[in-house]
Amino acid sequence: MPEIRKGLDGVFVDTTTISKVMPEINSLVYRGYPVQDLAEHCSFEEVAYLLWKGELPSAEELIAFNEVEKSKRVLSPATLEVIKNIPTHSHPMDVLRTVTSFIGNMDERIWDDSAEANLDKAITLMAQIPTAIAAFKRLKDKQEIIPPDTSKGFSENFFHMCFGEVPAKEVIKAFDVSLILYAEHSFNASTFTARVITSTTSDLYSAVTGAIGALKGPLHGGANEQVMYMLKEVGEASKGEEWMLKALSDKRKIMGFGHRVYKRGDSRVPTMKSYTQKMSKFTGQEKWLDISNALEETMKREKNIYPNLDFPAGPAYYMMGFEIEMFTPIFVMSRITGWSAHIMEQKAHNKLIRPLSEYNGMGERKVSTLSERVS
Repeated sequence: MPEIRKGLDGVFVDTTTISKVMPEINSLVYRGYPVQDLAEHCSFEEVAYLLWKGELPSAEELIAFNEVEKSKRVLSPATLEVIKNIPTHSHPMDVLRTVTSFIGNMDERIWDDSAEANLDKAITLMAQIPTAIAAFKRLKDKQEIIPPDTSKGFSENFFHMCFGEVPAKEVIKAFDVSLILYAEHSFNASTFTARVITSTTSDLYSAVTGAIGALKGPLHGGANEQVMYMLKEVGEASKGEEWMLKALSDKRKIMGFGHRVYKRGDSRVPTMKSYTQKMSKFTGQEKWLDISNALEETMKREKNIYPNLDFPAGPAYYMMGFEIEMFTPIFVMSRITGWSAHIMEQKAHNKLIRPLSEYNGMGERKVSTLSERVS
């Protein structure tokens, strides 16, 4: 009888040079750089370059990279028409799943698997996914779509397309930090989905579309939305402990806590929490941080379970002015960099991912005829 590890828990399936999660020392590195240092000292564009190219860019390389990304932000009229025809009751993650697939249909190089073509496709998705998210948000809010502004950086442009204005630098920095922290995290569920699809020699757009479907789930990327719904349900900090104790007693699934890999706390949380605190002070919305602290303290005391990145990210996005259903699409804006890095790595050293299963059903038996089954 083979050893069965449900959810591939603890199973190593391949090697990677992209990132390393080190739960024993509570650390995460991208291409060898600690993620907390990247968050403090780099822009999201620099980190995207690092994930794809393997090294941080020089000033000249960053300028050239940014110019390429900016040149790809505008959606085709056909893509905009697709977005306009999607019912506004749809979740933005479903919109992204459809739009990503359609963008692939528009690309005549869909079967060109060269490193150059796939990098160009990755930059295209990095540039156009924010435009698609913002366009659908505006339509849902019954507002006119705001086209991208190529004079603005990646994060500034997204706020411009969503709200028609760019917020203070403190908000942009906190948003940029969240994108860097969400960009990559080894063989998580959506990344592994992308690698499995890629291993069949399918195209990059198909792999990203599948990854979006995986990320949508509340046990993965959708958790940041559920965190904010939870905070709103609690309502005020004074009710936090009582709410958590009852939730634990009722054996409710509490989002934003625990992690398959980290047992002593998500290495990304301290950095994101510090920026959530800054957002709380900057916006004057301290209540969400107070509720979070009450829930976190109770969970740690009762179960010794620590929060993951979604726990501080959810309220940070809410304080920035985003609707809750926008949180996971923002995650996609970031993780497209990690996904595509893994897709390109998988293609470079490909072997079809095809695990085995241990059958534990009925033993072999004879097929009876229909008349025999009726009688």
